[in-house]
Amino acid sequence: MDLRHLRYFLAVAEEGHFGRAAARLNIVQPALSMQIKALEEELGGALFVRTSRRVELTDAGVLLQIEARRTLEQAEHTRLTVERALRGETGRVRVGFAGNAIFSGKLTADLRRFHQRYPDAELKIDEVGPQEQVEAILAGHLDIGYTPAHSNTVGPDLAVRRIGDWEMLVALPEDHALVAHDCLTIAMLAGQPLVLYEAHDVHEHLVMLLTQKLGSRCHIAWRARSTLSTLAIAATGLGLALVPAPLQQVHIPGLVYRPLKEADLTANLVLISRAQEASASVKAYLELVIGPVY
Repeated sequence: MDLRHLRYFLAVAEEGHFGRAAARLNIVQPALSMQIKALEEELGGALFVRTSRRVELTDAGVLLQIEARRTLEQAEHTRLTVERALRGETGRVRVGFAGNAIFSGKLTADLRRFHQRYPDAELKIDEVGPQEQVEAILAGHLDIGYTPAHSNTVGPDLAVRRIGDWEMLVALPEDHALVAHDCLTIAMLAGQPLVLYEAHDVHEHLVMLLTQKLGSRCHIAWRARSTLSTLAIAATGLGLALVPAPLQQVHIPGLVYRPLKEADLTANLVLISRAQEASASVKAYLELVIGPVY
């Protein structure tokens, strides 16, 4: 018994007439009669009492009418549910982010757009360190990552899209001597204890530039895992933090910000995901944020 037989049966039951049912189904009457006969033979008994003017349901036909409607409604619900899943309208997207993603407004704007377009899709959002984001995405524990580029955001299994660039700032305590300058240079940081994000490893552009320009006077004293940790260390007076410009929105008592004048240095934000993505909802997120995903 297939769904087509049930649709034919319901048309005859609702019309009470083979001719009208055939016209409604856009098939010829003899073909409809053969399909109903085949259904009755499959079930082992009559479903209709046929008269010269109309057909009426037998007791078994009444029961089948109830079950057929229920079955077809469930089949339609299943079809629509699967189609929505294939379009990415349902499902789950797990997003990890580092501090600058939220302070720049990029993360919240992307999440808001996706939620407005796909309100039934589940969003799971966590602050995750840059290095951990890569590991989690490749292990299948995370789908999307917002992070500064670093030495691990490369490789054949990872898709990386640059989505933002900002100037760098120096965050320093308000009583530091360098506060007197409206703008700082890398040369002014010589010998100063510096606070960098953990993601800025020895192969990352910022560290290489500092090492190149400051030589032995490049003193990286702290590596912090989070934005607030970085700013807290700087506010305490333990070091000067190099941070993206959007972080100047964060007001911490005793902490001030100064632009870092260096044309070759910017703070970037990249969006990372698996190079081969199977999830329709994750693909829908990526297409909404960065364009078509192939």
